[in-house]
Amino acid sequence: DRRGHDRHDPARRGQLDARGLADGLEAVGRRLVRLQLFGRLSVDLATLPSRFRHVLVLPQYEVEKALERRAAEAGVDFRYETEVTGLTQDADGVTVRVRAPDGRPRELRAAYVVGADGGRSAVREAVGLPFPGRPVIRSVVLADVRLAEPPDTLLTVNAVGDAFAFLAPFGDGYYRAIVWRRDTAVPEDAPVDLDEVKEIARLALGRDYGMHDARWTSRFHSDERQVPAYRVGRVLLAGDAAHVHSPAGGQGMNTGLQDAANLSWKLAQVVHGHAPETLLDTYQAERHPVGRTVLRSSGGVLRLAMAHRPWTLALRAVLVTLLDTVGPLRRR
Repeated sequence: DRRGHDRHDPARRGQLDARGLADGLEAVGRRLVRLQLFGRLSVDLATLPSRFRHVLVLPQYEVEKALERRAAEAGVDFRYETEVTGLTQDADGVTVRVRAPDGRPRELRAAYVVGADGGRSAVREAVGLPFPGRPVIRSVVLADVRLAEPPDTLLTVNAVGDAFAFLAPFGDGYYRAIVWRRDTAVPEDAPVDLDEVKEIARLALGRDYGMHDARWTSRFHSDERQVPAYRVGRVLLAGDAAHVHSPAGGQGMNTGLQDAANLSWKLAQVVHGHAPETLLDTYQAERHPVGRTVLRSSGGVLRLAMAHRPWTLALRAVLVTLLDTVGPLRRR
């Protein structure tokens, strides 16, 4: 999962590239080759051992459209507006109870079921798996806005005191703003006001860059949680249904896609009789440690970014200095 991306070696290609999706996404995204972090740490991505030597900024719906098209071409039958209400499994398969768009209860039958239904997974609840962990941040605000005075750097990240802000351009005139203030505690469904976004941006970045014309806003809370088992009989979990963490480091989608890539070929081998069912046990063995590592690294990045005690601020200053001056560390 952590290999490079060499177009001449299929075994070293990224998950999207190996499935013929990367170039299409490259065409609609905005490439950032240099990052400016915490005021003075400059990261040049041009030397990465990859044909994708940049961060690609694009709306999530573009990724979803690409994945949906490929799935439909492969024969996937999508059941929209259909709610999972429970399931039972036996030696031969799994029966999933659903509520169809017309409100009627129905049943679906399959050899195996994969719950990839997010942090509030109905599949996880149906098999009785706990989701141990803890809340880490509350009331993170997201907004897609225009800027009257765009920043000089393409990607802007900074934290000052109790405020954090992140800005990245989509390339169509809009910027994704992610802001958070430690002392804000409001319900997850509380409405977002653009003035709130601007105020936190001013605290973290020193200015709000003239934010206006918000086309989308949202608020979310973030936990660090992971199920103890990714498999219960014929039911397996992937993505946020199995693990959730803070958005720090941008590892959530990667981890979920890698879960799916690891599990899908194993399911295909077992379903078609080319491998014993015990092959599915390797999914837990291989992916659960990865999920645990991502929770730790993401949590570490978050805590470092939001340092506010004297010793944590000093630690961040030392790390930023080392990263800015020691080439191998910056490359890593």
